[in-house]
Amino acid sequence: MEFSWADGSFEGCCFTLLEHMHSPKDLRRLSDAELLALATEVREFLVASVSKTGGHFGANLGVVELTIALHRIFDSPRDKIIWDVGHQAYVHKMLTGRIKEFSTLRKFKGLAGFPKRNESPHDAFGVGHASTSVSAGLGMAVARDLAGQHYKVVSIIGDGALTGGMAMEALNHAGEVGTDFLVILNDNEMSIAENVGALSQYLTRLRSDPTYSRAKAEIESAMMKVPGIGRRLTKTAERLKDSMRHMFVPGQFFEGFGFKYLGPVDGHDLLTLLRVLEDAKKLHGPVLLHLVTQKGKGYASAEEAPDKWHAWPSAAKTNSPPSYSKVFGDTMMELAETDARVVAVTPAMVPGSGLTKFQERFPNRIYDVGIAEQHAATFCAGLAAAGRRPVLAIYSTFLQRAYDQVIHDICIQQLPVVIAIDRAGVVGPDGETHQGAFDMAYLRTVPNLTLMMPKDEGELRHMLYTALQQKGPVAVRYPRADGVGASVDDPLTEIPIGRSEIVREGDDLCILALGPMVAVAKLAAEQLKKQHNLSVAVVNARFVKPLDRETIVRFAQRMPLMTLEEGSLAGGFGSAVAELFMDEGIHAELTRKGFPDEFIEHGSRAEVLAELGLDAEHVAQAALDICNRVKAAPTPVRRWS
Repeated sequence: MEFSWADGSFEGCCFTLLEHMHSPKDLRRLSDAELLALATEVREFLVASVSKTGGHFGANLGVVELTIALHRIFDSPRDKIIWDVGHQAYVHKMLTGRIKEFSTLRKFKGLAGFPKRNESPHDAFGVGHASTSVSAGLGMAVARDLAGQHYKVVSIIGDGALTGGMAMEALNHAGEVGTDFLVILNDNEMSIAENVGALSQYLTRLRSDPTYSRAKAEIESAMMKVPGIGRRLTKTAERLKDSMRHMFVPGQFFEGFGFKYLGPVDGHDLLTLLRVLEDAKKLHGPVLLHLVTQKGKGYASAEEAPDKWHAWPSAAKTNSPPSYSKVFGDTMMELAETDARVVAVTPAMVPGSGLTKFQERFPNRIYDVGIAEQHAATFCAGLAAAGRRPVLAIYSTFLQRAYDQVIHDICIQQLPVVIAIDRAGVVGPDGETHQGAFDMAYLRTVPNLTLMMPKDEGELRHMLYTALQQKGPVAVRYPRADGVGASVDDPLTEIPIGRSEIVREGDDLCILALGPMVAVAKLAAEQLKKQHNLSVAVVNARFVKPLDRETIVRFAQRMPLMTLEEGSLAGGFGSAVAELFMDEGIHAELTRKGFPDEFIEHGSRAEVLAELGLDAEHVAQAALDICNRVKAAPTPVRRWS
């Protein structure tokens, strides 16, 4: 096997062991010394490959020894190895026959950045969100028992993901079920940023407290010195070890769930890991093995700044407009300066949401609640009920987890919570689990909620200001993208609720566009004017709820309509327009363009949007087809498409 990219990414690297890793079985032929050498090669390969493809970096460096040990001791795919979140599964992919494909990692039509069941039989469970592995693993273990089979099930979960309520629910259930099941706690004190909360502090005490080990060793040494009966005393003391553990070690937390607790163990001591995993494999019932690892292990920059090296840093852009996330963060600071009631809340996404400077400026007015989206939403509801103006900064795909709380705790009570939905629409290389496809469909059905999306970064500022002027809940969605160069210095002004903006007049067809699709619609309209002399109107719809009924009906009475949105067609903005027509008895030609009824694969924004027919060229062609069809119709068209 050859590792070579034309740009010399592997220059100076030697992979004499790694190039022979076609499946986990190949690990079992290696000596201890060779396994240690393999770990070095894996780290070198990670640095060389991820620097080229981009992707999650620090977490993978932190699980090199663990992954090698798991595949040496357990028999994948017969034994089930389940990763939580899954961004740390690159080493797992390397050792399970996919290393030749690493140049395609996270690229369009290439290797996924997360475990994916249809990619390999070694990916026992598909994943991309946190706190799922214990639930999934327990389900597999119970299914194994029901089938009378005897394979092993191992779930790996990080200390960040352990803060998710779902993980706690699963631990509680696993202890009750009592079946053979190994949970490995990969404790590196980090998720994307530093972990927060009481559980994180608890694990810190557990990592740092040597009391139990020291006391146990001292007592055993003293007993062995007693003439004649020292050995018998030591054996008697072994029967008291559980009591000692409860006296000296906080591991009783996990034992309270019904788990046998092992650890803490150095997660980078490969030979010790092999022995401990072999022992854990033989134990019956639920077992929790606590490993202490270092995110970014073996790469100095990532060790020193693990939050910055969670993913390989993007190349610095010159003269590019700021990202929507940055504009959000800057606007939050501007709003907080003039309104002392404004509070920011985020579930473990301070840097990703653009709130790092806000945290520095207003440390007492920002709350990172950890990976706990449900709590984040209801926490905001409580803040609002007591007079604050909370802004929940959350990714579209993660807001899905808090849907009940949005309905039950925020919207029923009409509490003035602003939900800032980042990563709405196509997110790119993270793929199906992270695409912001469904928020419009699942939010626009909720009473009392206003839902809007800006056409550019300047309008985002005004929408956030507008949202904070309302007396009820408001959601503002925006993409994972750079802005278009709109001004971000204009005085903040309130946008009339439910009022769209006519960007371009026309007579042949009207495109009702939302968010970044406004720019796409404008380009398509310009192409149609130049190439076919068609006059296409473009409307910046702005509001998914409430709709601008007056403007939509006015255009529908004069020309065919096309809705253009970066989200699910089923239940989305176009569906809202179609429902308006049906409810009002309006007969009009309507074509909807958005995400089809399928999960959207990974790739760059440009590649994915083109694949979905949501770039200017495809939109222009679709508009031309509509105009030609309408002109060719002998009578006014009265059908839906």
